[in-house]
Amino acid sequence: MDIPRKSAKRRKIIRRGLIATTGLILVAGVTVGVSRLKPAAPGVDRRTLWLDKVKRSPMLREVRGVGTLVSEDILLVTAVVAGRVIRILVEPGAPVEPNTVLLELDNPELELELFNAETQWKSAVANERAQKASLRADLLQRQAGLAQHQASYDEAKLTLEVHEKEYQNDLISLQQITLSRARVKQTENLLEINRQCLEMYEKESMPAQLADTEATVAKAKSFYDLKFKHVESLHVRAGTAGILAPITNKIEPGQSVGAGTVVAKITNPKRLKAQLKVPEAQAGDVIIGLAALVDTHHGTVSGKVSRKDPTPMEGNIAVDVSLTGALPHGAVADLSVVGTITIEKLDDVLNVGRPVFASSEGPSELFKVERDGRHAVRSRVQFGRTSVSTIEVLEGLQIGDEIILSDMSQWDGCDRIRLK
Repeated sequence: MDIPRKSAKRRKIIRRGLIATTGLILVAGVTVGVSRLKPAAPGVDRRTLWLDKVKRSPMLREVRGVGTLVSEDILLVTAVVAGRVIRILVEPGAPVEPNTVLLELDNPELELELFNAETQWKSAVANERAQKASLRADLLQRQAGLAQHQASYDEAKLTLEVHEKEYQNDLISLQQITLSRARVKQTENLLEINRQCLEMYEKESMPAQLADTEATVAKAKSFYDLKFKHVESLHVRAGTAGILAPITNKIEPGQSVGAGTVVAKITNPKRLKAQLKVPEAQAGDVIIGLAALVDTHHGTVSGKVSRKDPTPMEGNIAVDVSLTGALPHGAVADLSVVGTITIEKLDDVLNVGRPVFASSEGPSELFKVERDGRHAVRSRVQFGRTSVSTIEVLEGLQIGDEIILSDMSQWDGCDRIRLK
């Protein structure tokens, strides 16, 4: 009979244990190795990226803003009196002259006030005429009275001369000659008093009464002229030559407007300026007098910065550019424009295209293309002064380095990407 060998069975068990142990060690080693592997770099289509190389060259610092052309001469036409719009005669865009009627208003109460003012003025004129006639008659009466006193004085004087001769010939008594002399003296005094009264009447009383009457007439006439101008202002005129521009609150027929309401805007098409909105972060170096170039989409025109708003609004600062060159054909008020303001020219600086979200004069992180051209790694770069499309490089890049300028915010969690 066969006798089993214990050594063969034992070797078989040991061999199986070694195989299992080796398998476990291999699995553990593979697991550890896989866990230590870096994740594969995500792939990005190179054609969708904007890249640029670092270079050393002159750099023109510029800032750009968008805005509109506005007239330097703007006249806001307001309603002088309240009224209801009954007719609009001129639409925006039409040329106008100073006497061009833009629209007509209706105000029956104002027309009634004009009628009453005219009646009062005519009544005052009639009273003035009657007053002048009365004063003239009074003057004539006073002059007649003076003439009578003059005649009495002349008669008394002539009588005295006769009595003087008769007294010398002892034909009349001393009492008679004394009475004759007294009568001459009395008539002379009365004549002088009446002459002074007439003179005072002519120089003081009569002019004072006439002045009061004339003042009443002038007041009535001024009131009438005012009401007449108010009625005339119901025909709203341009007041100056130019182009009728649209206003924010358009006036419609049938609408009631109050005194002082802006009903029209007149602009001068020959004197335009660009009103730009420059981002607050870029407007710090903009000063009055800097050269600028304005693109009207119909051509470009040169200009200079003439005003800078000290207060930012909605992240922008308003900058006015006075145009010094000839206006391109088609340049009109309210036309959208793009303005470029030249800050300074840097002769020899390390620069590159301006990346999206690059921090001016501060550190930024971006992807730099490796030398193999197939991968890009995240790098820290110190930038300096900026322009519209370029930025100065201070640290972190060298001449010939290629960087990605596009928005890479979706890859914030990656330090390395693969360019496909």
